[in-house]
Amino acid sequence: MSPTPPSPQSAPPSLTEVETHGVDRIPDADRTAGPLDLFRLAFGGANTFSTCVLGAFPILFGLSFWQGLAATLLGVVAGALILCPMAVFGPVNGTNNAVSSSAHLGVHGRVVGSFLSLLTAVAFFSISVWSSGDALVGGAHRLFGLSRGDLSYVVAYALFAGLVLAVCVYGFRFMLFVNKVAVVSASVLFVLGAVAFAGDFDPGYAGVFTDSADAATQSLFWPSFIGAALIVLSNPVSFGAFLGDWSRYIPASTPRRQVIGAAFLSQIATLLPFVFGLATASIIADKAPEYVDPAAPDFVGGLLAVSPGWFFLPVCLIALIGGMSTGTTALYGTGLDFSSVFPRLSRVRATVLVGALAIAFIFVGRFALDLVQSISTFATMIITCTTPWMVVMMLGFWTRRGWYDPEALQVFNRRQRGGRYWFSHGWNWRGMTAWWVSALLGVLFTNIPGQFVGPFGDLANGVDISLPLSMAVAAVLFLSLLRLFPEPRAVYGPEGARLARTVDVPVPPITGPGTQEAARAPEPSATAPN
Repeated sequence: MSPTPPSPQSAPPSLTEVETHGVDRIPDADRTAGPLDLFRLAFGGANTFSTCVLGAFPILFGLSFWQGLAATLLGVVAGALILCPMAVFGPVNGTNNAVSSSAHLGVHGRVVGSFLSLLTAVAFFSISVWSSGDALVGGAHRLFGLSRGDLSYVVAYALFAGLVLAVCVYGFRFMLFVNKVAVVSASVLFVLGAVAFAGDFDPGYAGVFTDSADAATQSLFWPSFIGAALIVLSNPVSFGAFLGDWSRYIPASTPRRQVIGAAFLSQIATLLPFVFGLATASIIADKAPEYVDPAAPDFVGGLLAVSPGWFFLPVCLIALIGGMSTGTTALYGTGLDFSSVFPRLSRVRATVLVGALAIAFIFVGRFALDLVQSISTFATMIITCTTPWMVVMMLGFWTRRGWYDPEALQVFNRRQRGGRYWFSHGWNWRGMTAWWVSALLGVLFTNIPGQFVGPFGDLANGVDISLPLSMAVAAVLFLSLLRLFPEPRAVYGPEGARLARTVDVPVPPITGPGTQEAARAPEPSATAPN
């Protein structure tokens, strides 16, 4: 798509003005955000207590502190590298990533992105409410003697989820304000936490994989190490379906390297809450090991048990501020996208509906399921299915040389038919096949020790190879299909294709509501019965 001259930008709307934009293309005049805003939203959404909980998993899996730190670094850096290219779709197309995927999966195939964003939103909204609610109740119990019964948790979850939902209803500007506050305040509180726990922290925590461990235990080291890295990696990858929700407010003229850099650095910065969670989990394992019992781990309870009394209030503030940030970034984009999947729902109504479903899942997961096992299994399944979709999107962007037709991307949302991305009845079977085959293989080769092992999960001596396998299969299969079964020349724009063959076939015209064909249809008679 050839660059268009920038148009004058309007003043940003007030915080209390409910956002009216759906997934329609954001007008140039309304694109008042920049790469720094993207950094704040992506980092603020992860600089939270729920990320600390994910950071504790290497210790829960039996790793030492240094082994856990290595797994954390691997997960964060690999996840940031996978994620950051997904930021460019928003500025280029002015819409979210699910809508942009129409170009590679087809007008109807874009619902895959919507489905993945729904799963991700439910999972990470739930993690934020669970962890923040538990911290608030635990802190109130230590400070004021509040009962830790089920009723206390129900009230805390409901109030916290309601606050997050209210921010999402107001929309992008309010969410950006919350994250601006969260980035600074949560960072300060985590640094304060480092002071609080400095005297108890021992980097020599050995974990269970010591030289004296038996052979059966030693054989679980690499499965546990890779499993812990995948749990960490799930955090940055979870933003893949959402980056376009925020970057679409960035002007198209912004250098792409700045947008990609902002997305990458936002995830590298999450080492702050990840390492906080890792370090405090090692303290809990040493001082209060009953809280990291694999049968019933309780990181939040353990953190409160080993915290000095003066740090209870900061823990509650981290839970409140950070949880608001994670919850809003997870829920906002899914409500936005589902307003286009279900045309009778406005963005506000879709947000409320998805929020209500997520809240129901929160209570079921907290009171009827194994919470920790649910989180780790669900997070791994999300990255296994989402990462191949991201590979298809990024390779599609590369082969198309970053060229898209904004009108053709909006065909599904406008309930139209035809256009450059109609392919076969609205489905591009090349991208769809590359996605579902690689995602299925990833699930079959998944190996989460003690939780979920796919039919082929033991073929690599218990090591989980699902992610590299699914990424490699998605890349090879998608590029092969583009060569063997060329796409229409019209989808590639004026500069043509890169590394892909094309075929000259006519593009079906866009028909339906809002087109010239619809405008020529006879108006109903004024005297016709309703």
